[in-house]
Amino acid sequence: MDTRWKPNVTVAAIIEKEGRYLLIEEQTQEGLRLNNPAGHLDPGESPAEACARETLEETAHLFNPTALVGIYLSRFHRPATSEDVTYVRMAFCGELGDLQEGLQLDEGIERTLWMTPEEIRASASRHRSPLVLQCIEDHLAGQRYPLGVIYTDPAVKGLPHLKA
Repeated sequence: MDTRWKPNVTVAAIIEKEGRYLLIEEQTQEGLRLNNPAGHLDPGESPAEACARETLEETAHLFNPTALVGIYLSRFHRPATSEDVTYVRMAFCGELGDLQEGLQLDEGIERTLWMTPEEIRASASRHRSPLVLQCIEDHLAGQRYPLGVIYTDPAVKGLPHLKA
C-alpha cells in the first residue's frame, strides 16, 4: 500500500486588463464558485504550457505566460466526503490572446467575467480557494519571477499523455 503523500499540482492564470481580472464561474461540489482560470498539470507538459492550455479550455482565449507570480501551497477539506487534498499551485501572469470563436468552455464552466480587485475581495466567500485572492493580491503588489525559475527536464515530454 502506497502511503506517500502526493499533493496535486495545479496552475493558474492571473490575467489583468484595465484594472480588472479575468475569473471564471464554475460548478463545483460546493456549488457555483469563482476561480482564476486554473487546472491540473497534465503528463508531458511544462507548468507554463499547462497554464496556457487550461486558460484556453476555461476561457476560450489564447494565453501566453510571461512571468511566474508565485508558487502556493494550500489544503482543502471537503466536509461532505471527508476528502482532504493539498494543492501546489503555480500562478502565471502574461498576455491574453484572441478569443477562439466556436470553442466550447470546459464542462462545469458557466461563464467568464472581469472583476475589479474590490469586487474580488468582496466575493471571497464564493471563491473556490483562498488562493484566488492571494494570487491577485501578489500580482497587484508587483510580484513577478522569470519563467526560467521553473525548469522542465526534457524527459517530461516523453511522459504518456494519460487522462485520469
